[in-house]
Amino acid sequence: MTVVSGTPTISVLMTAWNREKFLGDAIASVLASTYEDFELIVVDDCSSDGTVAIARGFTEKDRRVRVHLNEKNLGDYPNRNRAASLARGKYLKYVDSDDLMYPHGLQVLVETMERYPAAGYGICTLEPDPDRIYPLQLSPVEAYWRHYFERVVFNNGPLSSIIRRDAFEAVGGFTGKQHLGDFELWHILSARFPVVLMPQGLVWERAHDNRQMTDNLTDAGVWLKYHLASLEILQSELNPLKGAAGDLVVTLARKRMARFIIMTAKAYGPAKAVQLKKMAGLSYFALLSDAFTKKVYQGYAPRPMP
Repeated sequence: MTVVSGTPTISVLMTAWNREKFLGDAIASVLASTYEDFELIVVDDCSSDGTVAIARGFTEKDRRVRVHLNEKNLGDYPNRNRAASLARGKYLKYVDSDDLMYPHGLQVLVETMERYPAAGYGICTLEPDPDRIYPLQLSPVEAYWRHYFERVVFNNGPLSSIIRRDAFEAVGGFTGKQHLGDFELWHILSARFPVVLMPQGLVWERAHDNRQMTDNLTDAGVWLKYHLASLEILQSELNPLKGAAGDLVVTLARKRMARFIIMTAKAYGPAKAVQLKKMAGLSYFALLSDAFTKKVYQGYAPRPMP
């Protein structure tokens, strides 16, 4: 049954800025969902092309589509927070205006989250688990341990997630930092709530040159920001890994950052490595000391799965 009033189960949030080339396909993919109890909120961030006209055209066809125009350009993550503030659903689902949702995507996401009511969010992982079938729920300790000692959890973008709206609001949403917003949010949410890992194949990320992700892949300074964000969080009270395990994960995070800076010299030249060293606030002695710390963590393990 198509929802035309009341409170939808899930709010699909689509932020847009000059996306007339892709927006129509993105909206159409959401409207083609087998799960129909949703609202689609398109928040335009002062586009100068035909983005708004395209979005408004869909409001005439489907009452679930709502369009909001920002009075000034907010930028990526602040605009995501703005979109969330307009949501009415129990869950939030970001679908970027240049990406697509598979027809079964919302159905799987919502039904899976309903099976794990304690989870603050769910995320479609980048790789399979060799020992367990998805979906599976991780406690804060398990999520941090998995990300830093086994396989990544927090390196996924907003497109890969579904978030319980009350959990999102409880932590204050995205921090607003460019490039790092989702990476930080997964850490913050996972420190307070369990996370559900789900399989890939629910959304499709379009590859093109005009993406912020391009900076993430090509700019060593952006990669360093991820290392620094990790260290800041791991050295704070947010980190659920305490005692020896907490000390260990900080030591290894420093090691990874130092080795990244040293490898930058080979890939981009010594001047770039010196620039990153200064950004990290490291002396040459600290850089070399951190880089060659022994990697020893046998004997530590998170609490077993229930």
